[in-house]
Amino acid sequence: MTTGSMVYRSRIAGTGSYLPEKLRTNKDIEAVCDTSDDWIRERTGIESRHIAAEDQATSDLAYEASVRAIEASGIPASEIDMILVATLSPDHVMPNTACLLQQRLQTKPGMAVDLSAACSGFVYALSIADLFIKNGQVQNVLVVGAEVLHRWVNPVDRNTVILFGDGAGAAVVSRSSEDQDSLIYSHHLHAEGNLSYLLEIEASGTRRMIDKEALDKGLNYVTMQGREIFKHAVRTMSKCCSEALEFNKMNPEDIDWLIPHQANVRIIEAVAKHFSFPMEKVVVEIADVGNTSAATVPIALDRTVRSGRLKRGQNALLTAFGGGLTSGSLLLKY
Repeated sequence: MTTGSMVYRSRIAGTGSYLPEKLRTNKDIEAVCDTSDDWIRERTGIESRHIAAEDQATSDLAYEASVRAIEASGIPASEIDMILVATLSPDHVMPNTACLLQQRLQTKPGMAVDLSAACSGFVYALSIADLFIKNGQVQNVLVVGAEVLHRWVNPVDRNTVILFGDGAGAAVVSRSSEDQDSLIYSHHLHAEGNLSYLLEIEASGTRRMIDKEALDKGLNYVTMQGREIFKHAVRTMSKCCSEALEFNKMNPEDIDWLIPHQANVRIIEAVAKHFSFPMEKVVVEIADVGNTSAATVPIALDRTVRSGRLKRGQNALLTAFGGGLTSGSLLLKY
């Protein structure tokens, strides 16, 4: 096969994840918000979420997950051609988190870039990695979803503090050899910018800087219109999953595992019901992790691999939804 004359196939060579040690339990939230452990469990399926230490930044979490993914892949860090980091909570506006990660891992001096697509970020980034490998430009890409999101969450806003936590997941995506049948079948990505107001951090950029007035008004925190987000999350993830099945001429029976964005267990259940997918084949890892935005899908993917549920040769359908509003699915044979 030569570049320009053939299309290569890409595969997940290894996965990894990392969660900070500190936990914020529902009982902890009870102490500062008008809510209860039972109320949170019933409506979200979350029991606790991990919180980064004061001296931990997003790149620190990303590094730990990346080391584990690289080790699992059997590919040395020195052979990583590209790094893509999906995050909405970078260490800095500049330099990007991917460059900081490249420096720590000592990978090749190739492309290193952050991608902002909120909770859909990892699926977006995985799709980009697949395209770069398919056209022959690179052989190995490190794809990371990492967040220290709790610092953007109002600790007394029960609409958001009950959901969000910190964490990182990573995957090494590599060119498949002739004797490997693992591959990424397809990806289907969307955005609906007209609905961007439903989930936002108003004071976080050049439109509205973080100043004293913004801090006094709490404009530096995540705001979310929960009921509308629920409705659109179910609609868009279901649509993306149906697109993947139709494009590949598959039925739900052909999918071994559905690995959705871990936003809310009710959303996950509604998506599965919407396209008649059995819950026993749906990965649900939200109870002790919470919503880690761009990190939820890779953390769930890694846990499914390391627990032995997802085996080589099985089909997995990843899907996500996030602020923007963004959404997407990616179907692969592991």
